[in-house]
Amino acid sequence: MLDTSDFKKGVCLVYKDEPCIIVDYSVSTPTARGANTIFKTKLRNLKTGQLYNETIRSGDKFSEVDLERHGASYLYNDGSRWYFMDDESFEQFDLGKDELGGDEQYIVDGLEGMQAMVIDGQIVSIQLPMTVVLEVTECDPTIKGATAQAQLKPAVCETGLSVQVPAYVEVGTRIKIDTRDGHFVEREK
Repeated sequence: MLDTSDFKKGVCLVYKDEPCIIVDYSVSTPTARGANTIFKTKLRNLKTGQLYNETIRSGDKFSEVDLERHGASYLYNDGSRWYFMDDESFEQFDLGKDELGGDEQYIVDGLEGMQAMVIDGQIVSIQLPMTVVLEVTECDPTIKGATAQAQLKPAVCETGLSVQVPAYVEVGTRIKIDTRDGHFVEREK
């Protein structure tokens, strides 16, 4: 059984008798006495792709989804579909933008560590590794000595993902990005 304390992006649970994955969530604590913490979640149905915006009270319990995880490799995309290969069965499968739910911005050639999520013999989604390495294609120029405090600036990566990066990052720099929340981790060595 999963508790609301186990919530994080990518967790799979049974919600309203359907297998779902947590796409995003936020926590709010009401100020009223005795009020429960509230989890505002965005869930995606793994079978239909439908998105649910649900408010869940702290302490609610959910069953885990009975799923298998197979290693997967990214092959290519044709602009509207992303094609992968199951590393165990060597079968190819494709997912659309709706099924990827924003994860397409982290997928580049040579990406390793992905897993295909299989329910009842059917591949329904992929799970990305915790971090990916992307190349910065656009960002403001570096201003040296402008401030004593660390400042962030917007940058656009090769996949179109926008991320806030430290001032020392320049165009062409390869950076490591956390796939759970899209924040800068470090410059790739």
